[in-house]
Formats: sequence, C-alpha cells, structure tokens
Amino acid sequence: SRSLPTEVSLSNAYPNPFNPTTMLSYDVPADMTVSLGIYDMRGRLVDELVNDMREQGRYNVTWNADEYASGFYMVKLVAGSTMQTQKIMLVK
Repeated sequence: SRSLPTEVSLSNAYPNPFNPTTMLSYDVPADMTVSLGIYDMRGRLVDELVNDMREQGRYNVTWNADEYASGFYMVKLVAGSTMQTQKIMLVK
C-alpha cells in the first residue's frame, strides 16, 4: 500500500499546458486547514478550489478553466505554515 505523506507537497499539474481541464494533486501530512486557489498573473484570485480542513492523505482536484481566457495562471497551495505555487498555462 502507498505510504501516507510526511510533508505538504503540490505535485506538477497534468496536463500542463492544458485545455480546458488540468489535474492538481497535493499531499497533506496531518489534519490541517488547506486552501488551493487559482490566481491570474496580477495576483487576483480567479477560482477557489479548496478552503477547508483536510485529513492526512493525497488529494486530486480537477480545474475546469472553460470560462477563463488563455494564458498563464498560478496555483497556490497553503497548508498549515507551508505555501507552494506553480505556474500553469491554459491554451485554447
């Protein structure tokens, strides 16, 4: 069986570049509040995917960007005191 995660981690989005959906995966090492958001390149939140308590484990979230313009976006994961970001590209 797969071992439980021991640290907060945001995996590479797949696919990236994408149209119109991409899979975002993250690990949580203990019960904690997690937020996962999509931001435009000006730093504005355009879509909040997660803002809730999560138990230890691995999570997968699909982002459907059908209603958003082509271009670069930032994925931001905040879990406990850890923040990780990743640039993704929507190509229509």
